[in-house]
Amino acid sequence: MQIRPALPADAEAIARVHAASWQTTYAGIIPDAVLARRSDPARRLAQWQRILNDPQTAEGVFVAEDDAGALIGFASCGPTRSGADDAARYPGELYAIYLLQTAQGRGEGRALVRAVAGRLAAQGMHAMLVWVLADNPARQFYAALGGHFLREQSFMMDDAELREAAYGWDDTSVLL
Repeated sequence: MQIRPALPADAEAIARVHAASWQTTYAGIIPDAVLARRSDPARRLAQWQRILNDPQTAEGVFVAEDDAGALIGFASCGPTRSGADDAARYPGELYAIYLLQTAQGRGEGRALVRAVAGRLAAQGMHAMLVWVLADNPARQFYAALGGHFLREQSFMMDDAELREAAYGWDDTSVLL
């Protein structure tokens, strides 16, 4: 396994992992029509091309490759996007982390979170949060990494009302 910063050439593989992970992770959690729209590989490709080709982006993106060099997961991070109260306490945010279902449970997720924490710390952000769908069974991953539950809230995704949970790390050095 190798964790490295993402390159613009990784956009297509990241989009493929993103779409596949949404389909396996969120089936039965997100309504089918919303899931189909949101896990469209072409939509994800445009998103990742835009992020990875923007030299001014504050977003950091890391990829996980298996021993054969195939991209099996990714994580992204940057300044907290939620309100000022969160930003004051948790200036950094783990925006996304996805692994192919076949790659889960082998340590790549932990390694990606470690890379994110290192990137944020290098930018002076030593605390971070993450938002995860409240019904996502993988949310306990964040608690296992030392994140403490902060709160839940409702939000709209297209025409569906969903709930999300926030987990926070007051000091990300525990992840490094």
